[in-house]
Amino acid sequence: MLEIPVIRWGKPYESFDQQEVVHFETGEPLAKVHQANAGLVKMDMRKAQRARDLLREIPISKLLEICKKAADLYMTAELPLGNGTQTPEEFCRIQSASTGMPEWMCAGNMKKVAFVLENMESILDALTRGLPLDILTKGYGKEERGVMMSYQAHSPVLGLVLPSNSPGVHTLWMPILPMQIGLVLKPGSSEPWTPYRMTEAFCQAGIPRECISVYPGPHDVGSTVTELCGRVMLFGGQQTIDKYKGNPNVQAHGPGFSKILIGDDVVDQWEDHLDLLVDSIYQNGGRSCINASGVWASRHTEAIADAIAKRIGPVGPTSMTDPEAPLAAFTMTGAAKAMNGQIEEGLKESGVTEVTAKYRDGERLIELERCDYLRPTIVHCANTDATLANTEYMFPMASVVQCEQKDMLKKIGPTLVCTAITKDEAWSQQLLDATQIDRLNIGPIKTNALNWLQPHEGNIVEFLYRARAFQNEAPAAH
Repeated sequence: MLEIPVIRWGKPYESFDQQEVVHFETGEPLAKVHQANAGLVKMDMRKAQRARDLLREIPISKLLEICKKAADLYMTAELPLGNGTQTPEEFCRIQSASTGMPEWMCAGNMKKVAFVLENMESILDALTRGLPLDILTKGYGKEERGVMMSYQAHSPVLGLVLPSNSPGVHTLWMPILPMQIGLVLKPGSSEPWTPYRMTEAFCQAGIPRECISVYPGPHDVGSTVTELCGRVMLFGGQQTIDKYKGNPNVQAHGPGFSKILIGDDVVDQWEDHLDLLVDSIYQNGGRSCINASGVWASRHTEAIADAIAKRIGPVGPTSMTDPEAPLAAFTMTGAAKAMNGQIEEGLKESGVTEVTAKYRDGERLIELERCDYLRPTIVHCANTDATLANTEYMFPMASVVQCEQKDMLKKIGPTLVCTAITKDEAWSQQLLDATQIDRLNIGPIKTNALNWLQPHEGNIVEFLYRARAFQNEAPAAH
């Protein structure tokens, strides 16, 4: 059987404690993953500075070339994995088998990771606003206007507490190594595949192995990584987000509550944008924080909800090998049932109606022996106070909410991606000023159509580095 060790600054480590990763449908063991513990992480973190020191010996221009080579290896090579090897096709199969995502979605997420790596030079140029990148290495230097700049790393490494259910998030940590910051990875229990494959691709491309640690293990391992790393990126539900709110050391990613707002100036032509509405809700199995969970308009909301429901209501699960499989499975026992119960409770409220039921053959919840599915669900909310007017679930579900345009920005709440379909310049300015919106699209742009030259839930450069004053010569007299 495939056995996967802990990686301690590049060195494999076999533990007495191992955990099986199993096939979500059959229960068949896929691999044994050796488990780290909190004490091991504490011991290893004493060597964290070494990771940054080694990376600073490599010019960032060369690290950017390494990223391109790593992208190619990740996409095409048969790479070592524990006591075996893994082709890209095997990677997609085993990732699908443990996470419940269809194989074609796994392959699509591979392409997203590779795209980010291949375009890393442009991405860093955009996120640093054209800063000469050797300033990150040296700590200071003059930019093109002749102005002295200084940037100091908050931490020699970034700790990552990664999820099991959303392989697409791995794009977010691709820029870390080329910024000469080491990686401390705590994989999700059922998705160790991307961290290990990416680690091997980076190392074969030229990253020193001592710059990366991978610590699969129980929750206390993630807690220790969060405690000991000076900067941490982690993923979780709203409770996790609330826990770390206001902690400058932690960048927490969770529900997006992404929305599409249709302006009064174009709402009478809403049918022109139906494909955009459907794709924003439905693509990639509706599992992402950038999928739309709400469509808001002042009128025609019942017709909008019905049109979306007619398109996606009949959809049901198919085989994981189906190249068009539309839905991912819920592999955690009871998770889908709990979500279904919450939706049913929300539907009891006044003014809330499920629109997909009439287009669906059977129930929303499909319970199987070892996994469950939730079929696409569109809800119409006649007012903004309904519980389901601002919720998010990891399947294609959205609420179409009736709300006057003048009240939308008061009511939408925190919104990761907001697509505002409008040409109203005054409202566009209000949208630009709305601090509850993170990524703003003005115009007919899908919520899940990301431009990687733009920051995502905060600028990763500003999270890892702080700008500070620096002088090595006296300023002009004044």
